[in-house]
Amino acid sequence: QVQLAESGGGLVQAGGRLTLSCTASGIIFSQNEMGWSRQAPGKERELVATIKRDMTTIYADSVKGRFTISRDNAKSTVYLHLNGLKSEDTGIYYCYAGGWRFGPRGQGTQVTVSS
Repeated sequence: QVQLAESGGGLVQAGGRLTLSCTASGIIFSQNEMGWSRQAPGKERELVATIKRDMTTIYADSVKGRFTISRDNAKSTVYLHLNGLKSEDTGIYYCYAGGWRFGPRGQGTQVTVSS
């Protein structure tokens, strides 16, 4: 059974930073594409960042240059470093494995950016 446990969300002022972590179990972590999606209030969930098995990264245009995704295969953990936070970054951030639309994802962690 795949389990993804996110942590690190919180309330931060605009321009601030957070680091989200997601630890996975029940999968061969190193063989999976991992990433983060988010859902803002009243909006559909969207892809934020992906890190592939070969460490290739992909970012949504809205977060390029501000967010950084990384992974530690030895710890089965994927990270999302959020810098230069804006109010529009507010939402629930979900870690996913395999594919962001239909792959397993965690319960989410809330990020709230106050302006």
